[in-house]
Amino acid sequence: MMRIGTLILMVIFFALPVTAASPPASLKEVVAALEKGYAALQDVQADFSQKTTISAVNREQKGSGEVLLKRPAAATAMFRFNYAKPKQQIISNGKDVWFYTPENKQVMVNSVAAMFAGGNSIALTYLTGLGHVSRDFDASFAAEPQDKSGNYQLELTPKKASPVLAKLQLTVAAEAVAQLQTTGEVKNVFPIISSVVHDAGGNKTRIDYSRARVNKGLADGKFNFKIPEGVEVIKP
Repeated sequence: MMRIGTLILMVIFFALPVTAASPPASLKEVVAALEKGYAALQDVQADFSQKTTISAVNREQKGSGEVLLKRPAAATAMFRFNYAKPKQQIISNGKDVWFYTPENKQVMVNSVAAMFAGGNSIALTYLTGLGHVSRDFDASFAAEPQDKSGNYQLELTPKKASPVLAKLQLTVAAEAVAQLQTTGEVKNVFPIISSVVHDAGGNKTRIDYSRARVNKGLADGKFNFKIPEGVEVIKP
């Protein structure tokens, strides 16, 4: 079973394809491209692949599927992870979270607020946007500032400690940074190629995104879950 806290945290990160490498940019420009682009994000639907490394047992868990996210103007973000492998769903309407494993005929139900209590509030903050990176993180370039395609690689350390987020690595589309440099605008409204979350226990989860469809007007109904008949409901 995937680590729920890390999975929900990862819902904030989405990717758009890169067609060309951008010229070298400053750290300030890369962060600005990330923040400015995300400000225009209303909803996104994308395919994803995921790999979680559990340090204590030196084991990897892999997953893949489709993710949907909607950011209402005056409410907490709604999200849905439909896993094709392993078969499971994680869904939130902004108030409640359902973690459904059909193979076990079980659904875990919790509130969003409770899920992020006890020092994990930064995760709840980033469900509604990555628009304040410079405020909430100490940012730097990775050891290799750009990957082979010219995309920028950031390392972000939260200014407030969190058990589920000790460090965040982001790969930001070079195309989006180049747009900011030349026009002052960012058309890629969330230009994240991949993200890696490191938690306080030394575990890490990498998610790569593809086929992102942005601001298509996703219906609220996609973020509700009707509990199937015969499924055991588990509450905290």
